[in-house]
Amino acid sequence: MSGGLIGSDVPLADRFDLALVDLDGVAYRGHEPIDGAADGLTSARARGMRLVFVTNNASREPESVADQLTELGIPTRSGEVMTAAQAAAQLLRTRLEPGAKVLVVGGAGLVTAVRSAGFVVVESADDEPAAVAQGFAPDVGWAQLAEAAYAVERGAWHVASNLDLSLPTARGFAPGNGSLVGAVRNASGVVPDSAGKPSPTMYRMAVDRAGARETLVIGDRLDTDLAGARAGGYVGLHVLTGVSTARDDVLAAPTERPHLIGADLLSLLEPHPVPRRDADGWWACREVAARVVDGALDLGRATPGSPAAQLDLVRAACAAAWDAVDSGGSLDPATVPELRVDAPAR
Repeated sequence: MSGGLIGSDVPLADRFDLALVDLDGVAYRGHEPIDGAADGLTSARARGMRLVFVTNNASREPESVADQLTELGIPTRSGEVMTAAQAAAQLLRTRLEPGAKVLVVGGAGLVTAVRSAGFVVVESADDEPAAVAQGFAPDVGWAQLAEAAYAVERGAWHVASNLDLSLPTARGFAPGNGSLVGAVRNASGVVPDSAGKPSPTMYRMAVDRAGARETLVIGDRLDTDLAGARAGGYVGLHVLTGVSTARDDVLAAPTERPHLIGADLLSLLEPHPVPRRDADGWWACREVAARVVDGALDLGRATPGSPAAQLDLVRAACAAAWDAVDSGGSLDPATVPELRVDAPAR
């Protein structure tokens, strides 16, 4: 698969028969809806695209996630939700026999997933667990982290549902599971294994469950959602409604680059142009262009006013920057501005 951007002459909902959709920052933000999410996803479904919601959040039951999505205008069944808790439980089964003791640090979703996988859930390191399964929950505190550290120090296998350092909420970014896992790691000196994104484990589980001809991964974070897409060999769509920005796209490492970029989930209903290089070294995307000269990003004199042109400039900038870096050149991050992309008026 190409290491750069790709294009699509038809709307993405007509090209891909399965979409693996992240939640926070994509379908909703905290408990608030994101503009365009419900319309984009329901319209994509109407065109024949199946949806599986794949989240690094391990604190909630799939039924709870499905209920929230349904309340936000995105009708969802629990079987259409794949959580990092389920992936962590599957990872535990690769090494542990049924009936093994697992100390669970996290919420109800992780407890249920571990029990459903055939393990005995314990709460203390003194119970001699074979593993520690750690996932985010807002009520996780020092006492639980201490028990996890004690168990890992004594040889328990440390499995994290995910390593996200931050968690998007309606008020801003809060510490994520990776920050809490870091406390156990710092205390024990042991590096945990992770089941969540950017590992492609959850994506593969979701594809196996649903079956698909061609799969699209949709996310807002380059370091988890899009890195997982690259690692698993799936096409990744970055929507600019969450953590990672358009500027982050331009500066992205090869392992975290999106294949497609959209303003929001309504971009599922649109074709996606791909930048082309001309004889003068400009990467043009419809009416705008970008290039890199002596390590500096040059956006020409473009001052795109429409959201579509703004997004095309991001695409052109990515193509120019990635080509320069991949060809052995350099790119000075100081020359890359914040690239504004307004919500399209539809």
